[in-house]
Amino acid sequence: MLVFWKQRLVFLSVPKTGTTAYEAALAPVASMAILEPPGLKHAPLYRYNRFFRPMFEKACETDDMETLAVVREPISWLGSWYRYRRRPFMRGQPNATFDISFEQFVEGYMQGQQPGFANVGSQAKFLAPRPNGTRVNYLFRYEDQPALIAFLQERLDTRIDLPRLNVSPEMDLHLSPQVEARLRRKCAAEFELWDCAGT
Repeated sequence: MLVFWKQRLVFLSVPKTGTTAYEAALAPVASMAILEPPGLKHAPLYRYNRFFRPMFEKACETDDMETLAVVREPISWLGSWYRYRRRPFMRGQPNATFDISFEQFVEGYMQGQQPGFANVGSQAKFLAPRPNGTRVNYLFRYEDQPALIAFLQERLDTRIDLPRLNVSPEMDLHLSPQVEARLRRKCAAEFELWDCAGT
């Protein structure tokens, strides 16, 4: 999570959406850069609403902070998790994906009781609006980096040179039409979120 106090902007760090590169590029100009532990770095909207928003409103006497987040096309997002959990440092870990196919990973993700290797959360839940009206003000698609960079450069009045960080190895990620159709049906909220991003 990055906080830009003067610009009244909070950049929420949705996992597997390239935010590590933005943190590296923008931490020097941020008022707060929360990079550790993961539970705070990747604080979802509900945690921002419960802890950070009240801090800004009560301690800092402001209620005009806006939030920004990036969302990734759901199959690509799952593919990024699958590839991440096949990196060498994951070998021997119970949630590694070395011995399963991407289709098996996605089928595990769709189960009510997800196996450890497929328990990766939900972009839709991460960014779900809160009952008090707190919601993400600016939602960008991971696939449209130029729009995100243009917005940040204008809002922050700075030039962004984005490094390539935390990149998993490329591999073929194929789903059968049947499994993809079931994913789109069972996880419709994930696709609806991505559809409305950037509009």
